Amino acid sequence: MKLQVRIIAPVVLAIICAGTLATFLWWQLSQSTLLLQRSASEQEVTIDTNSDVISTTVLTDPRDQALFHLRQGDMLAVRNEWAGAAAQYEQAVEAGGGLPALRKMAQAQLQRRDMKGVQETIKKMKKEGARAEDLLLLESIVALRKGELVQTKSLLENADDSPQKEYGLSLLSIIEGNHTAAREHLDNVINGWEPVLRTYARTLVAAYQEFELFSESQNIHLVTLLSRALAQVQECELALPLLIQVTQTKGDYRDAWIVQGYCELSTERPEQALASLEQAYNIDPQKPEVQYFLGRAYEETGDLANANTFFRYALANGFRPESEIRRSIAKIEYSIGNVSEALQQYEVLTSLPDASLESFHGYITTSVEAGKTEEAFYMAQKAVEKYPDDPSAYELLGWAAMEADKIEESREALETALEMSPFLEGAKDKLKQLDD
Repeated sequence: MKLQVRIIAPVVLAIICAGTLATFLWWQLSQSTLLLQRSASEQEVTIDTNSDVISTTVLTDPRDQALFHLRQGDMLAVRNEWAGAAAQYEQAVEAGGGLPALRKMAQAQLQRRDMKGVQETIKKMKKEGARAEDLLLLESIVALRKGELVQTKSLLENADDSPQKEYGLSLLSIIEGNHTAAREHLDNVINGWEPVLRTYARTLVAAYQEFELFSESQNIHLVTLLSRALAQVQECELALPLLIQVTQTKGDYRDAWIVQGYCELSTERPEQALASLEQAYNIDPQKPEVQYFLGRAYEETGDLANANTFFRYALANGFRPESEIRRSIAKIEYSIGNVSEALQQYEVLTSLPDASLESFHGYITTSVEAGKTEEAFYMAQKAVEKYPDDPSAYELLGWAAMEADKIEESREALETALEMSPFLEGAKDKLKQLDD
């Protein structure tokens, strides 16, 4: 019997949604792996207006502490560790990072729902001479997140034309369900001069285009696609009310529950995230992405036993990137005192082709804790071989050599680290210990 299009279309769209959702979640996680692979001594973080996009160039001044803290903050931000990111961005501001640091701090404050903090940061940005259109977008997003739709509309419509104005109006239109207007504003952004907002606008337009492939599909699919796109452009706070509407209407919509749980994790709502991801798990207990994020939620709520269980389920079911989940398992095993198991995980991590310096640091720290200083020194040498241009690798080698009572090797490594990056306070302190 031939199935009708009205029956087939929603099913096919659901399959596509599942595939694109998995791709999105994998991308979010892989960014942290890719970023951590990069050498800190070779890169400078370039900050675009209201950007979450991180580009790198040759670091011309390795002593610039503001850039160092910005980079550290970005590495935490891609993992949704916004508390740590905010602390790093604050240090970047204190170190004279100016508008780039203030923009990043505002971004972290928005993610943490610190509206008072954002408003204080906006005041500082005004004093630093931030562009009016950049301030407009920040102020309109704050108003949107507070649910002040009338105020947002007035603020944007009375402003001069700019991509920031159009982008703010597109977000407002999406929230109001005025999708015709949203598409028009997004098209204007794409044709505008702001590169980061053009990227964001294309992400949101792609959700509409995906939905339009199936004219028979229900509006609930469009809302889910838009929510996923909002999560991709760091607007989880706007996505959550839409997702709650979806899951209340269709309680067995697995992908909506996953994105809702992801957004709740991103905005520091671990208890709500746990409830959402348990719903997704009840619908599809074999999906490794569900298992991984459920593990994350348990970890955030302090239930390390369940977190470890679900991380291992996800690993066994082929979750990628492997390095991300092994790192999580190693951290938990170490925190509960299972040093030998943590070492096993870190040993696997350091053997992977994409092994980050962080993985070597984890192995070395854990080895020293276990009294295995020779193993720590050996692995520190491997870290320098893999990252010969990273001063942090030499600092790590210097510390491992010190713990193994290899004083000359320690001194040589620490001096090399400071020659490469004179502002490494940790290396200075360790070298002073050798001289005392």
